[in-house]
Amino acid sequence: MKLNWLESPAHTPVGVSFGVPWKRGELEKNTTFQLKGSNDIEVESWPMAFWPDGSVKWTGHSAVITDPKEESFKLTPLSHETEKSSIIKIEEENSFIKIQSHSLECVIEKQGETVIHSIKKDGIPLTQSGKLLALFEYRNEEKKQVQYETFTSIVETVEVEQVNSVRAVVKVTGMHKCENTNSEKLPFVLRLYFHQSLDTIKMVHTFIYDGNPNVDFIKGLGITFKTSLKGKPWNRHIRFGGDQAVYTEPAQLLLTRRYPDGKGYYPEQLEGKKIVFDEVEDQDLIEHVSDHAVWNDFKLIQDSADHFKMSKRTDRNHAWVDMTHGSRSLGLAYLGGEQGGVAFGLKNFWQKHPSTLEIAGLNEEESDFTLWFWSSETEAMDLRHYDDDTHVLSSYEGFDEWRATPTGIANTNECYLQLFSNSPSNQELTNLAIQWQQTTLLTCEPEYYYETKVFGKWSLPDRNNPLKAQLEQHLDDSFTFYQSEIEQRKWYGFWDYGDVMHTYDPHRHQWRYDVGGFAWQNTELVPNMWLWYSFLRTGRADVFKLAEEMTRHTSEVDQYHLGEYKGLGSRHNVKHWGCGCKEARISMAGLHKFYYFLTTDERTLDVISDVKDADFALLNLDPMREFYDKDESFPTHARIGPDWSAFVSNWLSEWERTENKTYQQKIIKGIEALKKMPRKLLSGPTLGYDPESGELLAFNDGSASYHMVISFGAPQVWMELADVLEDDEWKNMIAEFGEFYTFSDEEKRERTNGELSNQVFHWPMFSSGMVAYAAFVKSDPKLAEIAWKYLLDESITGMSFPLDKKQQKVQAWKEIEEIPWISTNVISQWCLNTIVALELIGDELS
Repeated sequence: MKLNWLESPAHTPVGVSFGVPWKRGELEKNTTFQLKGSNDIEVESWPMAFWPDGSVKWTGHSAVITDPKEESFKLTPLSHETEKSSIIKIEEENSFIKIQSHSLECVIEKQGETVIHSIKKDGIPLTQSGKLLALFEYRNEEKKQVQYETFTSIVETVEVEQVNSVRAVVKVTGMHKCENTNSEKLPFVLRLYFHQSLDTIKMVHTFIYDGNPNVDFIKGLGITFKTSLKGKPWNRHIRFGGDQAVYTEPAQLLLTRRYPDGKGYYPEQLEGKKIVFDEVEDQDLIEHVSDHAVWNDFKLIQDSADHFKMSKRTDRNHAWVDMTHGSRSLGLAYLGGEQGGVAFGLKNFWQKHPSTLEIAGLNEEESDFTLWFWSSETEAMDLRHYDDDTHVLSSYEGFDEWRATPTGIANTNECYLQLFSNSPSNQELTNLAIQWQQTTLLTCEPEYYYETKVFGKWSLPDRNNPLKAQLEQHLDDSFTFYQSEIEQRKWYGFWDYGDVMHTYDPHRHQWRYDVGGFAWQNTELVPNMWLWYSFLRTGRADVFKLAEEMTRHTSEVDQYHLGEYKGLGSRHNVKHWGCGCKEARISMAGLHKFYYFLTTDERTLDVISDVKDADFALLNLDPMREFYDKDESFPTHARIGPDWSAFVSNWLSEWERTENKTYQQKIIKGIEALKKMPRKLLSGPTLGYDPESGELLAFNDGSASYHMVISFGAPQVWMELADVLEDDEWKNMIAEFGEFYTFSDEEKRERTNGELSNQVFHWPMFSSGMVAYAAFVKSDPKLAEIAWKYLLDESITGMSFPLDKKQQKVQAWKEIEEIPWISTNVISQWCLNTIVALELIGDELS
């Protein structure tokens, strides 16, 4: 099977981990693999998920690619064991873990405030005392006083999650502890990735907010290290990633009034090369150079998506001097001396502003370098809500209950360290910076993903038919619009990057960013799924990037990871955590498992595993509490969609990954209960529910709207489940739901003794995927015709094509390109249902 780089080939030797799907029955457990480029490449493999028959559904793989010219690879299952190199050496003691990989040695503390005790390269200590930092700002508004407290990491657990001949993964968890009060806040998870023969450490950092937003303002959040550099001040350098290459500064310049080029040494100094003077010939130059100021402290601050500033100073008692300004930094810094140094960087550095890379004491015996995920140089985080009231009537907010809290939300960031024995060239560092900003991933070709049938029903692009070609163009245009809109509207920032807005306001030429339930999307009508299916069918790196960042955002910021709402997410709002609706549909595993299976990302595995029992949260927070009182005959309520469908997604994810039959049985229990109900999948849509047993109990009379059942990913979950279970009755139940949507009002009433009617079946376009499924299962051309009508008739879709022709340039506060009617709900559902319909009834297009 062929594998390709997601983006361009790696610029430097790199470790890569990736997932590969397999057809049912194709691959046995414990299968070994061969990875080939131009030569054999050592690969480690493990199963990630299984089909019901026990065959492997997904495998994870890790390798180190040392030749940056390799463009494609071949992965082949083997029937025999392959010879492996020695595994990465791990020595574990009571107080530390030592990892030895090639020339790198890293000691990780098991307790105390220091996470990384030391890192050596070729036996030389280059980095030590790595710890996490959180700066809190406490405000006294009456006295207009501000007090700051510093919190540092306290390690609680250290776990080696994986170790083999290619890589080692170490998971560190803990809290941040105040130096003065001993209070503890902000749980963290820090994963460290080591690869054989590489001098790079990848780190994935997650923190969870557990404070009081009215009191606990985070002024800075980062990770800091110390290093001991060697050499004269003119041989000590920093380098910062600029817009397109690195910018270099020494601690002491060789440029002087008398020697503007430092006798020819100066250009070499700016390349980071070690300067060796002739003590006799260069005595006068040395005297002039030594008269220069020695610059000790440097910082690169990305304070917005379009601006960064580099500054330096001689010491903390003197003023900062601006070095230069730019737009979007590459997010890398380097500090080094005559015996090498350290590069460190942050992925999405400018996208997730405000961020800072800081170096202190460059010419001291011991230097500090700090990577700030949230810059301490800018305003503190303000996680308070935007108002004291809910605005249900005017602004489509969910409930009158006050539940706007950030307590329990999280944020995850990727960062890197690389050690050097010798000073790297500017080009080496530029290549490294570019590499760190990319997603280093090997992917299968779309046709292969499609053939394995691991993600339900979706289509490959087909432009042979003119109408299909037109639909493919509409799909492309829809993606391009949002890709451009993110840039036009600057949807960036630490808490916002990855999400898009919900509804447009053509009168202000602005999205409804300040109108309750019309602001941030927060997974509403599953744009995540639209983007992931778009990637699977195209293999496009730009589509993957959008899907990846939306996954990172929605799985962390829009979801609760501790507290009373753990396992649930927040509905769309002005603030991502602001809506009173805390629901399972926002956090369901089906939104995020694409990313886990494609990348093997351990943090995403945490997230999708954490929601396996999210249904128990309904015992304390009934999703239908506004409409129904507590019923003694069952513990809580659940809508068949989006609640139960979200639980099914969570259970399917857990079952296929762990083969834990408890979750299989919960799925079967619900399906069997529905089979016995007169309206089957059309039952409810509100039902009684028991999280302990997974039992669904007939309850409601069909008074809620059925488009709400199917517009949050339920069809995708149910269709995927149908393929997994191979249950014909379940397939027919899905088909019956889709067909029922097409009936006239009279037919609906007649078939349900007057219980259901068109009054509860809105937005037929949302049902088009289900109708297409019905047409497919029943081999019914008439149903196929109706499904295409739901997707192509603009009076039904709420869409107007072609999008590129509908965009208008308007002169507002600046020139804006807009589509006045645009709605992310409509676009997401149209694209998702079109992708499904092209697969199921594409041949019916004419």
